[in-house]
Amino acid sequence: MSSRQFVVEASPHDVCERAAEMWRTRAEEAISERGRFFVALAGGSTPRELYQILTARGFRQQIDWSNTEFFFGDERSVPAESNDSNFRMVREALFEKIAVPDTHIHRMPAEQHDLEAASADYEQLIADRFGVEPTGPPPAFDLVLLGMGTDGHTASLFPFTTALAEQHRWVVANEVPQLKTWRMTMTFPIINAARSVAFLISGETKSQPLFEVLCGAVNADLYPAQRVAPANGSMSFFVDQLASAKLPESILR
Repeated sequence: MSSRQFVVEASPHDVCERAAEMWRTRAEEAISERGRFFVALAGGSTPRELYQILTARGFRQQIDWSNTEFFFGDERSVPAESNDSNFRMVREALFEKIAVPDTHIHRMPAEQHDLEAASADYEQLIADRFGVEPTGPPPAFDLVLLGMGTDGHTASLFPFTTALAEQHRWVVANEVPQLKTWRMTMTFPIINAARSVAFLISGETKSQPLFEVLCGAVNADLYPAQRVAPANGSMSFFVDQLASAKLPESILR
């Protein structure tokens, strides 16, 4: 199991302030060492607050957006203009407020009819931007942001869905019967290849699933977030006090 770091703050806003500091540090390190910062974004209300904080003066002017490339960890099968679109949320919270080239924003086209082909195309896009082969080992994102649902899912890797068992593909179409829909999602092989993975989790409804993921019996089909374990990277949990309420003190040290 990869090492885990915990940042616990009083409120979701404070959590996101700390996550923004982490983002800035990761970006500075990546751009200094490799010339580019590759980040995979998460949807959800807590990540949205992070994106809004990043546009504030204290962060916006301190981050090299021109050398940042944005990808998405998952997307709903909706058009980009839909209120349910992760891309639309990030565009409104972040992209429209920073100076970033359009060519550095890589939306998942999950509204396409052939979602399998769209997923393969997104894999090829990732490979092209990293300069690797799509059939080889997954490249290392500098930062992968993740949320976690009350059912223990992360990205669009839902309990008992077929994508949980994927061992080679980086991006797949995943049927989610419990929601009667399909999603496009990154898989555990590419998530676990990241240099840094950060969970953003807030709210009382997340306290029990977070306890089960971190302290309960291993059952990664039931709690998919248990499968997140970067092989050569760091894993951080940015959580508020409500979400962390059931975690023992020993795990938070």
